[in-house]
Amino acid sequence: MKNNIVKVGIVGANGYAGAEVLRLIAAHPNAQLTAVTSRAHYGKRVCDVFPALPCELAFTDMADNVLKTCDVVFVALPQTAGAALVGELIDAGVRVVDLSADYRFDDVALYERVYKVTHPRPDLNALAVYGLCEYNRDKIRAAKLVANPGCYVTSVLLPMLPLCKAGLASDIIADSKSGVSGAGRKSDEAYGFCALDENFKAYGVFNHRHAPEMSEKTGAEILFTPHLLPIKRGILSTVYFKTPDATAALDALKTAYTGEKFVEYSETFPEITTVAHTNRCVFSARFDGNRGIVVSVIDNLLKGAAGQAVQNMNIMFGLDEAAGLPRYAPI
Repeated sequence: MKNNIVKVGIVGANGYAGAEVLRLIAAHPNAQLTAVTSRAHYGKRVCDVFPALPCELAFTDMADNVLKTCDVVFVALPQTAGAALVGELIDAGVRVVDLSADYRFDDVALYERVYKVTHPRPDLNALAVYGLCEYNRDKIRAAKLVANPGCYVTSVLLPMLPLCKAGLASDIIADSKSGVSGAGRKSDEAYGFCALDENFKAYGVFNHRHAPEMSEKTGAEILFTPHLLPIKRGILSTVYFKTPDATAALDALKTAYTGEKFVEYSETFPEITTVAHTNRCVFSARFDGNRGIVVSVIDNLLKGAAGQAVQNMNIMFGLDEAAGLPRYAPI
């Protein structure tokens, strides 16, 4: 980093998450976009693909050595597709924020079972820091490799970690609903307008890949069911659980994020529009005897992906943690 400016590369900038990173970096006061890759848009200028961004840098491919001149590279590729590239960048001395699940798991064997692959660089797992900013800030500062958490996972972990760490939650059921952009940019009839408009459906029942990530990070068994909403972006997670002390649980939730810029407790139940187009997570809770319900909302592309990734970059390079990140939803 020179003169407080971070040289940034983005791999996979044509996907929804990668494009959001591109948008945030283009407006970041301490970042200089140095390299951007996309197989689909190779050779085209950023401004030709995304007319709203006045950037004349051309898309290259992942083999371009300019990536190794960056201070940090965001790797926004599908799960398993970028693990080897991440290793090459780390070996070259470049710091990496990986938006996939390839380095999120402490247990490499668990990752291999969930994603049904052999990890190409298990040696880097010990180096990787799980990028849940509000919990791992100190480790993130010195990290060479940050594994950005999953979107559903972030919406559940932020309210539930304070309870799980204090032994105040058990029998946890997470019922989450996401906008369609969470499925990624792909040509698939199941995610087309005609299949989704005026529709609402569950998927990945008992086998969604984010469930093991939630359980590993909380240390608790979590029964997780995701649903697809006919909206572009946003996640609303309703989490049901039992608690031995409702008063202590409510106090833990209200005080866990005091002073944080992007996570807060609300006295009223938040809605997706509360946080859409922001890097915030807002949650609220109600209790009835030993039963508790938390409602948590995030923007899946920001706090659930690109926003948290840039927040991680800010921490890594000693910048203002909120630099370049939106805090308020459009009215």
